[in-house]
Amino acid sequence: MFGIGELTILLLVIVAVLAVKRLPELTRSAGKAARILKAEKRALKDEAGGPDRPSPRVIRGETAERPGQDA
Repeated sequence: MFGIGELTILLLVIVAVLAVKRLPELTRSAGKAARILKAEKRALKDEAGGPDRPSPRVIRGETAERPGQDA
């Protein structure tokens, strides 16, 4: 009968043969996900203010309304 090592190798070969058909689709999906994450990271960095923009000063006891926001 087969041992654990032989079954593992057989399983890996079967997975590799079946994965060849879907490999282009998987790499395309991984690329899209990476681009989305990169864009979100850039948007978050721009929203938080980069090294060019100083962070806003916070003064206790005062509130400020944002432009365009109804009270």
